[in-house]
Amino acid sequence: MPLKDSIYRTWIGLSGDPLVFPLNARIFHSVCLISIFALTYNIPFNYAIGLPKIALASLIVLLIAIALYYASRFKNQVGVSTLLANVVGLSLFIANYFLNSGLRGPTDLFFLLFLLLSIAISPAGQYKVWIPVNVMVLIILNLTEFYHPHLVPDTYTTRPNRFVDHMSAYVVVAAIAYFSIHYIRWSYEHEKMSAIEKAKAIELQNFRIVKQNEELEKLNAEKNKLMSIVAHDLRSPLASIQNFLELLTQHELDEAQKLDIENDLLNSTKNTLAMLSKLLDWSKSQLHGVSAHMEQLNLHALFEPTLNLERDIAARKNINLAYYFDPSASIYADSDMMQLILRNIVGNAIKFTPEGGHIIVKAEAREKNCLISVKDDGIGMSAGKQESIFSLNVESTFGTNNERGVGLGLMLCMEFIKAQNGRIWLESTPGQGTCFYISIPIFDKDNIHQTDLR
Repeated sequence: MPLKDSIYRTWIGLSGDPLVFPLNARIFHSVCLISIFALTYNIPFNYAIGLPKIALASLIVLLIAIALYYASRFKNQVGVSTLLANVVGLSLFIANYFLNSGLRGPTDLFFLLFLLLSIAISPAGQYKVWIPVNVMVLIILNLTEFYHPHLVPDTYTTRPNRFVDHMSAYVVVAAIAYFSIHYIRWSYEHEKMSAIEKAKAIELQNFRIVKQNEELEKLNAEKNKLMSIVAHDLRSPLASIQNFLELLTQHELDEAQKLDIENDLLNSTKNTLAMLSKLLDWSKSQLHGVSAHMEQLNLHALFEPTLNLERDIAARKNINLAYYFDPSASIYADSDMMQLILRNIVGNAIKFTPEGGHIIVKAEAREKNCLISVKDDGIGMSAGKQESIFSLNVESTFGTNNERGVGLGLMLCMEFIKAQNGRIWLESTPGQGTCFYISIPIFDKDNIHQTDLR
């Protein structure tokens, strides 16, 4: 195989790069090279069998072949060279007809070979001209010999010389014809395979473009949905805040009424702020990508401040929030992401659990992962809603105290948990509550050598 590859590369270097020269030019270069090799043999052969004039003519043709090859291959004058090759070739074969015994010699074979070569080496617009020219020249030569036989003398001195010349000419013609047709077929198959590969590459590229367009359309639809949700959900609490402030400034209210309005105003402001916070977190993840900075984190130290804060919020709805962690348990994760994930999930549990309900947060080791669960006995959700809960396709709903969200929290949780090589899923039954599960790698020495996940 190395020898074959070396020969192939050498021949490509001599005949021309397919990216630079068209097929007819490469065939022309190849024919010139073969002609040079054949004529180098033919000159001493014709001289040895007693045909010195043919030997001299072959020498002239050899020099012409070298000049034409050089001009086409290295000077890039393909059109001029092929045109001269056709003119000179026909002229030399006409001379050879008279010097090499006419119909009694092998010149008609050479005319047929030259016809094949003219078709192979000429540009598409020229070879249709050289076919009738070649045929007409040979017919005129044969008619000339038929009517004026003295113009075409018999140059063979012996019968063996005639036999050897005919056989030698036939072998040369057959070899060059075989090579030309083989080269054309090989080039055709090669370029056919190249075209198929390019078509497959274009098809793959088109497929990727279609996928990218679909993804862009999906992202654009999500953006439009998000803007619609934000516009709706921001207008409502801001209008409520405006109404509350107008009541406080324009009407005389007793202390109890003022206290109720202030509490409603506080709750509305908190909900709006929480929604804006989630929106900003999501926007940041979309603009800059999700980058997790992994480190060893003690589970109890990581989550205790967040859960104590959520416990106070739950207590306002008379909900009991309990959590149980192994004090020595460690995970390999991003601190900010994990707190945001737990805060969102626990906040949703509080939102959709009625007064007097219970929420339990637990963590346990499962092989190389830590399984964190957040279970509530709230209103639960349907199977249809569970399928879309981690996307913008989910419909935002009111909590048990009319709390409203933009629907971004769980989508953020999904993006952040994937960035930490973890998983998140849920189990829920309408009317019986929901349990969210978070699986995150446990810290071990092997994790120290891991790079941040992107």
